[in-house]
Amino acid sequence: MITDLINEKLICLNLKATNKDDVFAELADLLHRQGKLSDKSQFLADIYAREEIGNTGFEDGVALPHAKSKAVASPAVAIGVSKTGIDYGAEDGQPSKLFFMIASPDGGSDHHIEVLAELSSKLIEEGFIERFLNATTEPQALELLLAKPETPADLPEANKGFLIGVTGCPAGVAHTYLAAEALEKGAAELGYQIKVETNGSIGVKNAPSADEIAKADAIIVACDKQVDMYRFAGKKVIETGVKAPISDAKGLIEKALHAPAFVADPNAKKAEDKSSTRSDLYRYLMNGVSHMIPFVVTGGLLIALALAIGGQPTEAGMAIPEGSMWQKVLDVGVVAFTLMIPILAGYIAYAIADRPGLAPGLIGGWIANNGSFYGAEAGTGFIGAIVAGLLVGYFVKWVTTRNYHKFIQPLVPIMIAPITGSLFISALFIFVIGAPIASLMDSLNAMLISMSTGSVILLGIVLGGMAGFDMGGPFNKVAFLFSVGMIASGQTQFMGAMACAIPVAPLGMGLATVLGRKFNLFEESELEAGKAAGAMGLVGISEGAIPFAAQDPMSVIPANVVGSMVAAVMAFSFGITNSVAHGGPVVALLGAMNKPLLALVCMAAGTVVTALVCISLKKMRTAKVQLATA
Repeated sequence: MITDLINEKLICLNLKATNKDDVFAELADLLHRQGKLSDKSQFLADIYAREEIGNTGFEDGVALPHAKSKAVASPAVAIGVSKTGIDYGAEDGQPSKLFFMIASPDGGSDHHIEVLAELSSKLIEEGFIERFLNATTEPQALELLLAKPETPADLPEANKGFLIGVTGCPAGVAHTYLAAEALEKGAAELGYQIKVETNGSIGVKNAPSADEIAKADAIIVACDKQVDMYRFAGKKVIETGVKAPISDAKGLIEKALHAPAFVADPNAKKAEDKSSTRSDLYRYLMNGVSHMIPFVVTGGLLIALALAIGGQPTEAGMAIPEGSMWQKVLDVGVVAFTLMIPILAGYIAYAIADRPGLAPGLIGGWIANNGSFYGAEAGTGFIGAIVAGLLVGYFVKWVTTRNYHKFIQPLVPIMIAPITGSLFISALFIFVIGAPIASLMDSLNAMLISMSTGSVILLGIVLGGMAGFDMGGPFNKVAFLFSVGMIASGQTQFMGAMACAIPVAPLGMGLATVLGRKFNLFEESELEAGKAAGAMGLVGISEGAIPFAAQDPMSVIPANVVGSMVAAVMAFSFGITNSVAHGGPVVALLGAMNKPLLALVCMAAGTVVTALVCISLKKMRTAKVQLATA
């Protein structure tokens, strides 16, 4: 890899730079002059962004600034030497003299990691840094860099035994591979074979098998990040930081060979496995939810503002006069709401498969939320978006981890994975998932029609439950469209029940965040989203509760369903009617409901029930998790 990315024109043996910023600018200029960068300023910005994560200055006067950037036209490495050295902020406090600036395309292969791994073997090579700093010409320097390391003639035969090493640093970059190379070199000098697992930013590589662990004489875990230790139970194990083998690999190996057997707690393993599985899924969902919340808040509040100030009750629902300023505000809000569900799916897929998963995730989310693709009156809502995001994310991750020819590999993240992922999720929803959804909606509508002449209590339970279940999804839409259709036949009591049930979910979540604050049941982002949800609930926008349901469906959805049922049953019992196709307190206050005060009581009752049920379920789930990990 490194032989393809470096040439003489990318080497400067006499940098003019006197500080870190000048080093970056001078090396970036080398890359730009060789056509490796399309935008030097953007690349420098990405270099500084990487530097914010952690200083890339290391021991022995070496610095490895690097970045994955959209501004990189083709991967390359620029090398510079400062004769006097500059204050780079290196970990040993010494001036840095040798600089390797690694430019890797964003969305492409992890060139910077591969190059760092190769450079590691050179940097720990005896006398390499000194020889390189003393090089007088660029060809000589390049020859030193590309020369294959000579195997010392006096190395003992590797027949003393077998070792396993595990390395990893928080950033998952340079120290990970420097430590791995040091362990390999130290083991060779002591006459041992060794296999080193690296826990880098491109994942776990070279993991030992169960058979290899069984035959290992000792295991050296040099990691500053969590690794699976349970697999090493019963073996001689030494645990230390990632820097330890870089300074004294042989001493570390000797200690490991005399270390006591490692004792693992099986209960800890079970808890770790459960926690790891949950944390991954939770992280994927939260990535989608966190990116979705601004769209929910922006769209919901703009629509709420437009309806509250400019809306008028009509037979067709809450309407805003055409051409008015508030119609424009409403249109902008609708755009944000339209993007909300695709964003949820897209960023769930992004969390799983990185950038190659983003486009197919967005496309899958759009199709999932648009029933016209598969002949349904409504899409699958946020539940479908979660399913789409997870499916396409794992599919794209699988596609990107296949072994491809080196000429095809650069096309995988920018062409092959996005196209195959988009086709996969589109076909799945249109030809597999879509038909059952359309059939389900027809069946639900027929069920409601057959129930319309029966018990209003039972109908209230069903209508309310459907209204609170998926907040804009197929169940909610079927109940809403059924109630709207009944208005035309003069039966406005169904829309009265729906109007009371619709705002319960967002209002309930808003109240729950207020009541649950002292129990620490909600994250800071949820507390802020709760305020917006409350405002959306006032004007009948049930989607305000979606972020909460997506984040913790097992607590939120049952609470929404129960509260909405209570509101709908009470509305039927009080004989509340509604003549417009909308819901929420705003409809009651604008005079579209026959008993506005009782309607507000129904909504309030449902809201309180939802909030209390949600808090109770969250407390129960929290206590269960704490008990499992105790």
